[in-house]
Amino acid sequence: MADAVVNGVRLHVQRIGAGPPTVVFLHGLVMDNLSSFYFTLASPVSRVAEALLYDLRGHGRSERPTSGYALADFTRDLDALLATLDVRAPVHLVGNSFGGLLALAYASIRPERVASLFLIDAHLGAAGWGDAMVQTLALQGEARDRRIAESFQHWLGRHSERKRSRLADNARALVEGTSLLADLAASPPLSDESFRRIACPTLALYGERSDLRPQAEDLPQRLAQARLLVRPGSTHSLLWEETDYVRDELLRWLRERA
Repeated sequence: MADAVVNGVRLHVQRIGAGPPTVVFLHGLVMDNLSSFYFTLASPVSRVAEALLYDLRGHGRSERPTSGYALADFTRDLDALLATLDVRAPVHLVGNSFGGLLALAYASIRPERVASLFLIDAHLGAAGWGDAMVQTLALQGEARDRRIAESFQHWLGRHSERKRSRLADNARALVEGTSLLADLAASPPLSDESFRRIACPTLALYGERSDLRPQAEDLPQRLAQARLLVRPGSTHSLLWEETDYVRDELLRWLRERA
């Protein structure tokens, strides 16, 4: 367990196993943090590579600044973190939900730093993506609780009531006490040119019943080295519904890259 200060923000970091290669795990927004990977994928990955996990700014045990939550801010944090930790070889990025979008955005601006992308029901940065996320995150009261329960039922079910309450409190503080919503709404979509700059192999896993799956269907056409796998019956919560499946696909993917 360690902290690293990047771009003036203290980030909570976990490093498990030994590299190279280094596999960097990027979690989703608001109700998520590095523990969703720590308790699912990081341990098996650490037997064949270094697993690098960190809480995004404002999440988990990382510092929560009042501003700086645009997609570009998160990509700058990732770039600075790798430099601060002296990770020199190209890394494999594993991104879930918003973390997948972060992985894509980073690979488009620093293609030389990324060996591969492994996306788990990732947002793809289509036009209006920020507004769509804001509509969900800005829900209040019963509507917000219902949406959280629908989206995170498998994740929350693994925690005690006390832990769930703390996650909800942290999420509320992030949404209501920072510029997160405004910054996401102002973040531009990923352009076709951004996708053309991504030079690494990509594997994208989606749940058949995920609301993000339709926009992912043309991903192999947008990314020259991309492959799409759709898991029957699963939703956006693929990481928690099908942990064994995701783990096996990731380990297979890393073996192929080796």
